Amino acid sequence: MSEITSSQSTDTTATSVENPTQKEDHATARSIVWKKWLSFDNRFLAPALITCILLGGQITFGILESWTRTLLAIGMAMLIELVLGKLMVGKFPHLASAYISGISVGILIRSPHFWPYALCAALSITSKYVLRWNNRHLWNPSNFGVSAMLFLYPAAVASLSIQWGNFLWPMIVVWCLGSIIIGRLKRFHICLTYVVSFVVLSGVRTLITGVPFASNVAPLTGPMYQLFVFFMITDPRTTVSGRRGQCLVALLVAVAEMVLRLAQVIHAPYYALFLVGPTAMAIELAWNQRKESTVCHVADAAVAESKAS
Repeated sequence: MSEITSSQSTDTTATSVENPTQKEDHATARSIVWKKWLSFDNRFLAPALITCILLGGQITFGILESWTRTLLAIGMAMLIELVLGKLMVGKFPHLASAYISGISVGILIRSPHFWPYALCAALSITSKYVLRWNNRHLWNPSNFGVSAMLFLYPAAVASLSIQWGNFLWPMIVVWCLGSIIIGRLKRFHICLTYVVSFVVLSGVRTLITGVPFASNVAPLTGPMYQLFVFFMITDPRTTVSGRRGQCLVALLVAVAEMVLRLAQVIHAPYYALFLVGPTAMAIELAWNQRKESTVCHVADAAVAESKAS
């Protein structure tokens, strides 16, 4: 009887010892889950922040043509992503990227019709799966879709310009939220290079055209440029590797934009990125392929020489 009592006492003690440990393990597991969802690395964070920008701008200034058009762009982007992902990759992809592309289309283009939103979203996502080289898509999806629509259907489609008015605080919100994302991705140097280049080149355009410097630099403070700077030219999947290369490409985009502006091209920033970004990506991919080929040839030669000796 005493042995049973002792055994029960021991079990109770063990249980009492194990309970705090188990509680700590459960607390740690819950903490890890919450940290994962609240982490800046979560793939839903960027869409959530862009959604906040959209909601704030629409509620305050009514920047959208309509909610239905924007929802159409988002829905079409996600649908095309699911279909093409399943057909071409064999599995359903994560939809965060498609949501970003869809909401970017909904924010950046203007049209009284519904079809441009659906078509632009479809073109954006399709470009990811069709226009590829070495298993990489070359164009930023939303940049490709918006540029294509502005070029092909100028009578039916325009771009976001001054729909947020001249109020300062919406721009501050965009800069703060964008800085959080870009700072976490360690790509703020791309934004900084582009902004500095744009300001300097605005001075160059002033010297060439005689237009006041304030007028030349003013577009940089508009909402379209905020989204362009933070969410389009910094796209991790369509930017070259290395800080120097990324800064050089940002500078070249600004230079190409200046040239297009001097040629009176209205949608200069979109077209500049459309031309420069993929070209830079293609050059880097070709260079890396050549280096890998050279390394393989050297390795094969070394193996052959070793066998011969």
